[in-house]
Amino acid sequence: MFGMTFAMGCKSAYYSTMETFGKHKRDILVGRVENARDAQESAKQQFQSALEKFTSVVNVPSSDLQVKYDQLKSELDSSESKANAVSKRIADVESVADDLFEEWQGEFNQYSNKDLRRASEQKYRQTQRRYDQLISAMKQAESKIEPVLAAFRDQVLFLKHNLNAQAIASLQNELVSIESDVAILIKEMDESIANANSFINSMAGGER
Repeated sequence: MFGMTFAMGCKSAYYSTMETFGKHKRDILVGRVENARDAQESAKQQFQSALEKFTSVVNVPSSDLQVKYDQLKSELDSSESKANAVSKRIADVESVADDLFEEWQGEFNQYSNKDLRRASEQKYRQTQRRYDQLISAMKQAESKIEPVLAAFRDQVLFLKHNLNAQAIASLQNELVSIESDVAILIKEMDESIANANSFINSMAGGER
């Protein structure tokens, strides 16, 4: 209970500090959506790079397999790091969005002008719908990451103790499935990035 109260106090202090610099929750939300978008773009490029490395390993002589294994392990580590960054950025977006919508909704009763209140409520609903679409796309893309990571982990683990031609043949058999999973992931990420750009544009210059 104390931990939760402390965390809430820290968030309130953070928002108050940002407001002194002219940055309100909507500005912070836009910034975090931008960060999440950039994290997904970076992860997309990393998974494409990892796939290229996995594809190239099937064409190397057995004598070079240790070098290739080290490269694949490095690509896996980088991919997992990028995946964790995506998840963190999405959580950051959700945190400030929840606070923004809660604050916004709580301000409706402060209006004395019914027309202005109605306009604010309409803007709230529109923004909420766009946000729901955005976070759904982000989580849909995020859900496609783990199957790809799992396939990468399996192949790296198998190669670790089987640096021979038979292991390469096994990897080659799995490559089609991995390529398909990566293609689906890239497609979902592209859609999520497009949603993020649309949301950012819709929030630009808007007032509630």
